Amino acid sequence: MTNVHRANDGKLAVSKSDAAYRALKRAILDQTLAAGKKLPEDSIGESLGVSRTIVRQALARLTGEGLIELQPHRGACVAQPSLEESRDIFVVRRILETLVVEILSCKITPQKIKSLKAHVEMEDKVEASNAATEIQLAGEFHVLLANLTENSLLIRYVTELVSRSSLILSLYGRPHSSECGVSEHREIIGALEAGDRDKVRELMLHHIDAIAARALLKPASGSSLPDILAAYAREEGL
Repeated sequence: MTNVHRANDGKLAVSKSDAAYRALKRAILDQTLAAGKKLPEDSIGESLGVSRTIVRQALARLTGEGLIELQPHRGACVAQPSLEESRDIFVVRRILETLVVEILSCKITPQKIKSLKAHVEMEDKVEASNAATEIQLAGEFHVLLANLTENSLLIRYVTELVSRSSLILSLYGRPHSSECGVSEHREIIGALEAGDRDKVRELMLHHIDAIAARALLKPASGSSLPDILAAYAREEGL
């Protein structure tokens, strides 16, 4: 096999792994894969049309983000954070994400502001009926903030906390206007652009508290694993 063929095969494997990861993540955040649901590798592979190796890679990423748990004698299953754990997660988010914006306020650049504004524009275009995409994009805004600090530890911990928070919002979040979150994101960007460290810290604290306040239990889906994943597989081109 030539080097070109090897490179193409590698890209294809990465592409399928990414697609499987995205399909599973969306199914979890949509709650079509319910909290506590078992995730057998062979069933997922058959449903998505990928190998067990690719399934393991996707599950490993989701485990690292706290969306999947590995349990003795049960294997992988969708994480099921309790309300108590959920509160603890938001307590830690308050601390870490105020640190993120404090650091960023001292090293913000026009290019970084441009990236943040572009992301908020994407949030603005999401239909109000698509709650899972709203939650995912809102979380990605916070991950983007962490990435822009260029602090690897902050990026790692914020990414995991945001993923767990997205699952919590999918499980317990009550309906709300997406305009509120987008408006708060714009205010945070404005304070960063102005270099107002105290203001951006205050805005982030208020924003995290507002997110944490939206917690009510919602019922989860009872569909079978193949039925659940079929639509996501098609959308991801698997």
